[in-house]
Amino acid sequence: MKYELTFLCKEEAELKNIKDLIESYKGKVTKEEKLGERTLAYAIKKNHTALYYIIQLEIDKKSVLGFKNKLNLNEKILRYLLLVRE
Repeated sequence: MKYELTFLCKEEAELKNIKDLIESYKGKVTKEEKLGERTLAYAIKKNHTALYYIIQLEIDKKSVLGFKNKLNLNEKILRYLLLVRE
């Protein structure tokens, strides 16, 4: 299935870790977009700025739960949103 992952992180190196995580679940990144560093409306984990990224990916529906669990455990990701694309 096709998904869109939007996430906020502290470091630019985290993008590579996310791509590696997607590939470990036999997924494929179809498009990525960096929105740059933005000031947050309120502090998240004592951070006032964050890097915004949007990744479009294809991953098996059965692997999504494990993928989301790994994202939840990653402390360098401040927030994420995983949406199904049609």
